[in-house]
Amino acid sequence: MKLEQLLEGVPFTLVQGSLDTEVQDIIYDSRKAAPGLAFVCIVGTQRDSHEFAADCAAKGVSVLVIQHDIDLSAMPGVTVVKVESSRYAMALMSGNLFGNPSRQMTMIGVTGTKGKTTTTHMIKSVLEAAGKKVGMIGTNGIYFMGRHQETANTTPESYELQKTFRQFLDAGCDVALMEVSSQGLMMDRVAGVHYDIGVFTNLSPDHIGPGEHKTFEEYRSWKGQLFRRCDVGVVNIDDENTEALLEGHTCKLVTYGRSEKADYRAEGCELLRTHDFLGVAFHVSGRDNMDVRVNMPGEFSVYNALAALAVGKVLGLPDAAIHEGLGKCVVKGRVELVPISKKFTILLDYAHNEVSTESLLTTLRAYNPHRLVVVFGCGGNRGNQVLCLAGVVVEATCNAVFQEAEVESDVPGSSCFPFQIGHIGTGTVGMNVSVTHAGFRTVLALSVDRQVIIIADTVLLSGHTIAGTELQVTQYFIVFQERFFCHSPA
Repeated sequence: MKLEQLLEGVPFTLVQGSLDTEVQDIIYDSRKAAPGLAFVCIVGTQRDSHEFAADCAAKGVSVLVIQHDIDLSAMPGVTVVKVESSRYAMALMSGNLFGNPSRQMTMIGVTGTKGKTTTTHMIKSVLEAAGKKVGMIGTNGIYFMGRHQETANTTPESYELQKTFRQFLDAGCDVALMEVSSQGLMMDRVAGVHYDIGVFTNLSPDHIGPGEHKTFEEYRSWKGQLFRRCDVGVVNIDDENTEALLEGHTCKLVTYGRSEKADYRAEGCELLRTHDFLGVAFHVSGRDNMDVRVNMPGEFSVYNALAALAVGKVLGLPDAAIHEGLGKCVVKGRVELVPISKKFTILLDYAHNEVSTESLLTTLRAYNPHRLVVVFGCGGNRGNQVLCLAGVVVEATCNAVFQEAEVESDVPGSSCFPFQIGHIGTGTVGMNVSVTHAGFRTVLALSVDRQVIIIADTVLLSGHTIAGTELQVTQYFIVFQERFFCHSPA
């Protein structure tokens, strides 16, 4: 592709060279430099890749895209274009390179502090029940047409994002569904992408600090950008930040929640529990009247389901697809039920901070289990303050706590435990267990009827990091292997 075509829609200045230069691909990692490529110099939070421009030119790249002036005296043969924002330019260039695939699919973006992953999975389940072919991008990775790929970020860098859209389209997908993070919006990863539907779940302080957002107000403002880039906004009317987040929005709004003003309103919630089902049922009124049953527990599942239902209604999907999709949806590592026994219930959840841990345990308490037991694990790469706060919540809420003894910290011998076993609050039993089958069997051996066991682990979906080495021994695989070895539910 000629550089001029690649730069379509990008404001730029040609510093030297020719717009007729042929470009085979785009890179932003200088280690991949080779002839025929365009290297985009990114100003990052840690490094400024303009420092590597000369090295890339020496390796034969055809084009340099720069954001600020650099010394070009040693690069006479390379074409150089200057842009106001190299991240923004790379997003549009990547779209052009891959044929702007997002313009040929129905685009749905979900943003919020909590619930993005579960809500996107629910929407995917509803869409697929209606016969749609869906590509999905988010915290749990990339899913399309029976395939799964890992991703480094909730919202991938713009080049990878556009490449993924191209894969979706080529595979036959007619819908692209994704989690849109505040970082993804702020860093122009989704620049040039217009959404048919934007979804807002909820907002609370998060991602505030060095390299992220300076203030909560800035965090909220970037979340709100999604609703200047979509046709219809499906938003939680009950969240106290909704009005401020929507300031300056340009989309039509559809609301959901418990408020009388909501377009889709949840009423009469009922908690449902059997040995192989933990969920909730409720009635929807407002623009529609229907009963809904969700295969996930608690109040937050009601809100996530309402969002998915509203998206289905905006798209004109049949009620049967909405019922089927919400009734069968299971999300890996999100209050995921593992039917090992008829006597007790085991759930897996990626509870990663104080807020999510408290919300999870309060939800499970509402089901009145005989005992609430937590296997609480933390990888070494979490801050001690975060772990301590989550640990305090666990102590205050549960009857028994099993803390993973083999995941103390990145450095063996140093303690990163959020609380000390033996100093558990009144009425709470504590014990250290190993991250092994034997450790999990210890938990099962002490189980009683109508007990709920929640495995809450910050590294549930990946592995434990000890002394810089990631151990691929996770609760997820341990529990499912445990189920495999059980010949029949006891």
